[in-house]
Amino acid sequence: MDKLINIGFGNVVASNRVISIISPESAPIKRLIQETREKGYLIDATYGRKTRSVIVMDSKHIILSAIQPETIALRTNEK
Repeated sequence: MDKLINIGFGNVVASNRVISIISPESAPIKRLIQETREKGYLIDATYGRKTRSVIVMDSKHIILSAIQPETIALRTNEK
């Protein structure tokens, strides 16, 4: 059974589908977000708040979250 990770505001992702959880601050990540938006693979789960983490999935989707990457990583390791 897949473990689900809470990424904020009642949204969850399957932990076995996550490739990485990164900060959105660098220019290459901002470019990646824009390219993904143009291709239609961007999922914005920030509910209008500031993007604090970018979750890269194995399905080419990118998920934006308002939760810090460290917090999501801790939730990944919880049992």
